[in-house]
Amino acid sequence: MASERTPTPQSSSRQSSSLSSSPMSTRMQTLQVDSVQRWMEDLRHMTEVECMCVLQAKPIGVDEDSHQGELIVTSGIGAGDHVARNNLQTLLRRALVVSTELGKMFQRLEKGRWQRVHSTAVRANCHVRSLVHEYSAARSTPPEMQKYEKTLLEKCMELTSITERCLHTDDEFFLKSMREAIHEILTDVSDSFSNMIDMALANEIRVLIKQIESSDCVQTIGSAISNLLSLTQDGPQLCSIIAKEGAVVALFKICRQDRFRDLYAHALRTVASICCVEEGINQLDKVDGILCLADILTDESSVEAARAEAAAVVAQITSPHHTSTQHLASFLESMHDIVTALIKLCESASCGEVFLLASAALANITFFDSMACEILLQLNAIHILLQACKDRQRVDTPYSKDQVVTILANLSVLESCASEVLQEQGIERLLLLLGEKPSSSNPSEVAACERVQQKAAVTLARLSRDPDVAHTAIQLKAVPRLIELCRSPTERNNSDSVLVACLAALRRLAAGCPDSIEAADHHQLIKPRLVDSFLLCSNMEESFV
Repeated sequence: MASERTPTPQSSSRQSSSLSSSPMSTRMQTLQVDSVQRWMEDLRHMTEVECMCVLQAKPIGVDEDSHQGELIVTSGIGAGDHVARNNLQTLLRRALVVSTELGKMFQRLEKGRWQRVHSTAVRANCHVRSLVHEYSAARSTPPEMQKYEKTLLEKCMELTSITERCLHTDDEFFLKSMREAIHEILTDVSDSFSNMIDMALANEIRVLIKQIESSDCVQTIGSAISNLLSLTQDGPQLCSIIAKEGAVVALFKICRQDRFRDLYAHALRTVASICCVEEGINQLDKVDGILCLADILTDESSVEAARAEAAAVVAQITSPHHTSTQHLASFLESMHDIVTALIKLCESASCGEVFLLASAALANITFFDSMACEILLQLNAIHILLQACKDRQRVDTPYSKDQVVTILANLSVLESCASEVLQEQGIERLLLLLGEKPSSSNPSEVAACERVQQKAAVTLARLSRDPDVAHTAIQLKAVPRLIELCRSPTERNNSDSVLVACLAALRRLAAGCPDSIEAADHHQLIKPRLVDSFLLCSNMEESFV
């Protein structure tokens, strides 16, 4: 769930929380790198094999004023203060290049483009050998990894040889049998390469975790945590490896030592990223991580950044997207303290991101335990949240509004909620949320606006069981707005879920105040079955309105 962290295609960052869109894993910070610089770095690992042979065989003159690094063709797995970062980045980039070449081979093999199949096999062989040589030169290769290296290199040579044989014949029967053999070898190469890379990455991750566990230097530990956080951005598979190697345990050790208080926020952000996978959550549960989170959240001496990142971890582990709920048993023991701390953080948040993280955690919590809703009502949460909606410094995006209206929707199942919403002029706020529109065509923002509209309509429908709420909503012209959303696809961003919610809210208001609906609208939107009204509205053209 993330400054406001700009949504990325992968995770929508922190802004579209796990409760309503992608998992919190999506909230990883994107490194802003100049595109030309990135291209130049990637180019080092994507050279043609023929060029490699020539360049490795001949010396290159270097002017005295030139920087040596500008003429390096294959960036070796480096040394110096950033060895771990260099090793990891080089591994990942080399792995991407090899995986790309192997993917091309599968495609070209299916099409029978033998010349290209062979040239791709040669390139892949070169890249694999280069990767193995460089990594072995930089690290002491574990024995189990050496076994995969040997098998992989043998298979790559076999692949190169067998594809070359296919260049010198037009015998269809022979080529067909070779295609099957090559496909089998190529599958073995892919599997062996994947296993070898996983072992290499695990080896590098162990080095980083050892730095975190054994060093007393804040700078060294911070650098290792940064490298782990960077790795989590490469997807769930790496997060699983990081979790299995014990990173969550090491990071919580940091968060339990006062001398490392300055690293709490950084460590917790990394924990939240790792906990996008079940292995990470299981590790958190084993080390009583929830108790540590509760301590940080309730400690008034903790800086806001640390409490915000603790909230991010809570939001991640309580996401409805997780299939395992075993860890929630220990969460219930600390729930009152955590909920209290989170609503206080919403009230005191200094910026939109802090509010977003705290409210996302609360929104997720209200889904899995009704007691949390009762606690929030006792803590005057409706007043705090509705006041926050008036403060653009805290609630400044559809993503934050999504969390607020989610909490209100879950609170609205309690009968005592209606009077508090009325007292805080919450119906007016719900009608404003029904008009939420995206400021751009960004798919993540559009989806967030749809969720805001849908949940605002759901909340209004639930609250309208109370006659006072229904009467207030009608006075505030909720009915015309709901009808507009039903009849105009563009007003609801062509969302079917918004349409269903608005029809339900409209019918609830009509049940209490039939005179508030005109005859034509009643005939089309109220009288038919809900599914028939839905089909009618979903097929309407814009000119009908």
